Amino acid sequence: MFSFKQFTIHQDLCGMKVGTDGVLLGAWASGKGLRILDIGTGTGLIALMMAQRFPQSQVTAIDIDTNACQQARENVQASPFFERIRVIESKIQDFKEGSFDTIVSNPPFFMDSLKNPDAARLTARHTDELPYRDLFLSVKRLLTETGEFSAIIPSDYLERFITESCISGFFVSRRYGIRTVPKKAIKRYLLTFTKRQAEKTDYQEVTLMDKEGKRSQWYQKLTDNFYIR
Repeated sequence: MFSFKQFTIHQDLCGMKVGTDGVLLGAWASGKGLRILDIGTGTGLIALMMAQRFPQSQVTAIDIDTNACQQARENVQASPFFERIRVIESKIQDFKEGSFDTIVSNPPFFMDSLKNPDAARLTARHTDELPYRDLFLSVKRLLTETGEFSAIIPSDYLERFITESCISGFFVSRRYGIRTVPKKAIKRYLLTFTKRQAEKTDYQEVTLMDKEGKRSQWYQKLTDNFYIR
């Protein structure tokens, strides 16, 4: 169990537990418009964070794993946002319910690595069920013309991810390189894509922890409405 200021995440049924990547994306992603889609919701963490940040929104959270959907529904029902979030068991490739102003995803990213024997964790982390090309083609189909798609990707997979986005006709509008501590290499990237090219890309490099091992000013401000001190 993981407690945040306004909701609690139970995660015993999910292959992927609450982690820094999900918290970062849920706190950082744009919430343009009223309709938000969370692809691969898992515990429902990002969907709940988006619902908290954007109180006028309606959030749809989808996942292909039955247990994850059950867990997400339980977490949503126990939250103050239960009337604005629906959880649907579906592959994104088969999902055809309308269009969305904002789409978010903490996608599976492993492509060439050894596979985890845990089936649920394998589905959540490996691209077999959701190749990058399928993800971007699905997002292109579901995203409004002025909408935004945000994701978080390990630095090792950045080039492949952006290449697939370009092939599908997307442009990077925001790109944040995340270092765990100062002077370390960038470990992950927060990315936002649009169908129309922005006049200027918002590119930043930020750090999660300062030299004393405390949350950096940027990370503290980003997550202040979620983490319990």
